[in-house]
Amino acid sequence: MSTLTKLVVNCETGEEQIVNLTPEEIADRDALAAAYEAEQAAIAAAEQAKAELKASAKAKLIAGQPLTAEEADVLVI
Repeated sequence: MSTLTKLVVNCETGEEQIVNLTPEEIADRDALAAAYEAEQAAIAAAEQAKAELKASAKAKLIAGQPLTAEEADVLVI
């Protein structure tokens, strides 16, 4: 595995340094990446659930069956 680095810029002098990340910074980075992945999975699951609810509502409309409140909300939005 390659070493993770960051660019540190001194705004007063314009000096740039490439510095290795500390173990704490690497842990924070990994935690943020995991949180992002979990958030994306939750968004995908919500989109899938909405698509399934919409399909169920459409099937019920075609069959002439009553819709649940959630199904009606999905069709109205």
